[in-house]
Amino acid sequence: MATEHSSGAMWRDRFGPWALVTGASDGIGQEMARELARRGLNLVLVARREDRLTSLAVELEGKHKIDCRVIATDLGERAAVEALLVETEPFDIGLLVACAGFGTAGLFVDLPLASEIDMLEVNCSAVLSMTHTMARRFVRRGQGGIILMSSIVAFQGVPYAATYAATKAFVQTLAESIRPELALAGVDVIASAPAPVATGFAARSGLAMGRAEEPGVVARQTIAALGRKTTVRRGFLAKFLIGSLATLPRSARTRIMSGIMHGMVRKHAALQK
Repeated sequence: MATEHSSGAMWRDRFGPWALVTGASDGIGQEMARELARRGLNLVLVARREDRLTSLAVELEGKHKIDCRVIATDLGERAAVEALLVETEPFDIGLLVACAGFGTAGLFVDLPLASEIDMLEVNCSAVLSMTHTMARRFVRRGQGGIILMSSIVAFQGVPYAATYAATKAFVQTLAESIRPELALAGVDVIASAPAPVATGFAARSGLAMGRAEEPGVVARQTIAALGRKTTVRRGFLAKFLIGSLATLPRSARTRIMSGIMHGMVRKHAALQK
């Protein structure tokens, strides 16, 4: 069995010395950073909350003897995304982990248009820009890896989370499409499509989740599957909906997801009273 040191050496040989992790201030992004630090990769940590990023950087540098760079920025602003890509160019980054994102829930016509457009910018536009630019860099390097965050809602329409589901369908399709293209250049691509995860996402999106997966488990299994799978699914609900219901027509899967999401929205509303 490989030691942690030898495993880290293999990861540095495979992806180079640096990884870029967005959404690193909490949840899955934070746990992705911890997993990569454990493998000996230096990290560029990106999110809006600088204090949380700095705290994480201190933790990882002290525990794993790696280097971290903190970049506090809002990926909902295109100029900020462009600046991030310029700022990271001097680093020998070989792995992109795009975890930044958010969702909304409720009737489509009741949700503010501004927040829905902002979601498109963060979940789709920023992901596309970073993936395109970093993929070009990885192709020139002759190796690299890209981890994109999909979701169980990416595989059919989802009433009460219409725009969010559409953004994740974009991410899922993007990952599936570019994986065979980039494999020719030695670049691995994977989509992570977990069930509900115990993070701050639920509170922001207006959902009350029941059984939720731990973000650390999602991070570990996603990283372990990089280079081996196109999509990794974690959690009973993810495996059930994506696996057991895969043979059903999309309309049937949409009805099932409608019931699930409606229940989450109503439960959240009740808890707020």
